[in-house]
Amino acid sequence: MSFTLRLILILVILLALEFYFIKKITGSLKFISPDISKKKIKIPVTIGLIIFNLYPFLGIAFWIYARVTQNDSIAAPENWMLDYFIIFPFWIIILTIVQSILFLLPLDLLKGLLYPVYKKYKSKIRKFEMRYIIAVVLFFSIYVPARVVYDFNSVSIRPVEYFKENLPADLEGFKITLISDVQADRFTNGSRLNNYIDMVNETNPDLILVAGDVITGTPKYINTAAKALGKLKAKYGVYSCVGDHDNWAYRYDTPRSLREIKAALNKFDVKMIDNKNKHIKIGNAEIGITFITYTYTTQIDSARLDSLTKNFDDADLKIFLTHQPRPELIEKARKKNYDLMFAGHTHGGQLTFLFPFFNPSVTHIETNYVKGDFRFDNMLMIVTRGLGMSLAPVRYNATPEITVIKLTREK
Repeated sequence: MSFTLRLILILVILLALEFYFIKKITGSLKFISPDISKKKIKIPVTIGLIIFNLYPFLGIAFWIYARVTQNDSIAAPENWMLDYFIIFPFWIIILTIVQSILFLLPLDLLKGLLYPVYKKYKSKIRKFEMRYIIAVVLFFSIYVPARVVYDFNSVSIRPVEYFKENLPADLEGFKITLISDVQADRFTNGSRLNNYIDMVNETNPDLILVAGDVITGTPKYINTAAKALGKLKAKYGVYSCVGDHDNWAYRYDTPRSLREIKAALNKFDVKMIDNKNKHIKIGNAEIGITFITYTYTTQIDSARLDSLTKNFDDADLKIFLTHQPRPELIEKARKKNYDLMFAGHTHGGQLTFLFPFFNPSVTHIETNYVKGDFRFDNMLMIVTRGLGMSLAPVRYNATPEITVIKLTREK
């Protein structure tokens, strides 16, 4: 599907969501307060529509300008007024709308399925329905912005204990801190980024592994990311695999993007390793790490993957580090008897909606391995939530995470 068709589809969906939401709200208000004037409803609705649609309108105008001038590398202006008065309000409103609809739409579906019952007791059910709609919208109008602010300013440290038989004494209590998707950009820099780095160091790790995506895009934040990651402290070093966004500092020059990011990280003794194995001696023990590049831009070929993962049994602990938790990579790591597999990419869902029994996220379209721990025979895969954001400059029910893995000998 072309970008133009995708854009049209997104606009149609936005309009449909707006129409459904406004219809529900105005209908409920009129039912509960029949004496309320149309003007009192129309004014706030109009203001809300202007705020909500201003961001998509500016985005389309910006896209048309880039097409007309044939300058696809042009970047959106960085301005705090644009962020706080247009971009953030848009995302908070759209999250509130979608989250509310998830609790309103099932009621309409139920009404359709049980229409004879609904028709018979319509007056009584309508009273409950209208109050339910107002209650849902009011609740999420408060919860959504509060949760967005919380997730923007908070970081969770999640401990994981990994048990392994015959673990060498030199690896007993060894701590690996896993982070991912730092994604330095206009929204993740300064105090937010430094706070994350400080919290990583407070875990007192022996080894730090980064599952890729040190920037979001544009070369402007390469040095910001490198300087921040350069402050990380671990006795046995800091290592990263390649992430999707690490290819996109220069959108049409992937080699240059990776070259400049690797060089910047290397100045601060942070190694970004691309499809190679690394052996780390820990006393008389050895940890073997396979760094695999599997991104939207570049995917390792099967022959290279086989070559890197075979004859790697001499290590006392085998780790498979990649950015995306792809099923084919999981299966390869499992078959080759890796102990641990680490990944990021998903941002823990980034925008995860509340719903009974299952919390859906757009990320579920791509993978079921959104966050947390997954067992595959004797291998433990950990998908960490990371710090940064992409597409939407907010997180919702996806608090940033630092994962600390402690090695323990199974008795």
